[in-house]
Amino acid sequence: MIAQDLSARPMSGEARMLAACRRQPTDSTPVWFMRQAGRCLAEYRELRRKYDILTLAKTPELCAQVTLMPVDALGVDAAVMFADIMLPLGGMGVEFFIEPEIGPIIPHPIRTRADIEAIRIVEAEEATPFVFEAIRIVRRELAGRAALIGFAGSPFTLACYMIEGRPSRDYAHAKRMMYGEPELWHGLMAKVTEVIVRYLRGQVQAGAQVIQLFDSWVGILGPDEYAEYVLPYSRRIFSEVKALGVPTIHFGTGAASLLELMAEAGPDLVSVDWRVRLDEAWERIGHDRGIQGNLDPAAMLAPWHYVEKKALDILRRANGRPGHVFNLGHGVLPDTDPGKLRMLVDLVHESTSRSKEEGV
Repeated sequence: MIAQDLSARPMSGEARMLAACRRQPTDSTPVWFMRQAGRCLAEYRELRRKYDILTLAKTPELCAQVTLMPVDALGVDAAVMFADIMLPLGGMGVEFFIEPEIGPIIPHPIRTRADIEAIRIVEAEEATPFVFEAIRIVRRELAGRAALIGFAGSPFTLACYMIEGRPSRDYAHAKRMMYGEPELWHGLMAKVTEVIVRYLRGQVQAGAQVIQLFDSWVGILGPDEYAEYVLPYSRRIFSEVKALGVPTIHFGTGAASLLELMAEAGPDLVSVDWRVRLDEAWERIGHDRGIQGNLDPAAMLAPWHYVEKKALDILRRANGRPGHVFNLGHGVLPDTDPGKLRMLVDLVHESTSRSKEEGV
């Protein structure tokens, strides 16, 4: 364990999260959970009986309410905006809706040159003003208790949805364009990247303090394909956002074979899932970057003694090194007990605080 020279005064959640993202000393390891804003919380389920997901996401007051819920209920060090990665598509002129139990549906998939040429690039404030208003509300309400994370879907993941028209197991249509019509693929990726850069810039200007790029489907690619068809666009996004002075996190699922390349894209932290051990992943991405993760979300459905064992093993592998943000390897599952999440937050805070105080 690497000893830290810290004052006795506890850090705020905001300060703890931002320091860890910059690989600076903290009084304990910060914690937040992907998909913490909703799903397993009773207050969220009550709202969902009244409103659909897109109404919640597009109504700033409701969005802020949901975003703030886990800060109060779970004691996490960061709030993550309640939003859907598909929101920027509206401003692009791409129609979509969310089908319960299925996911995003695009009635008219993007598969031809004409489809790509028809995609609009507008100012982010025109396309998604509700997102930025919600961010401003949340920052006022947080008042420094926790850091605020903004996010976007990666160009690759959004392009896959746009081409397929719905979630897919093999993304055959997207890969057909990528491999068979690379000019069209790169044209689409360039447009989507420009939209995401503007969208994230708007989030930072509104008050987001950390940005996470979700590359949910990147695990379907091999390293060579990632390097050719994805890396240049992710690299541009991280470069543009980091120039604004906020830390960045790169998230992917099933991406153990891509960790070095994801780090090469330029984020401050790489978020890893449970398919790779945290210490081994950190060696691969380099200790000049931070790491986020990596408890299996399904572990939270097991008895507490199992959760505790797995969480402590992750902390042991992090070894007190500055730059670790504790998280699940993916989103909170709906059947997760919120009380157990709160216990996990307390466990991480208390065990790492004690270790830092002892300097072991």
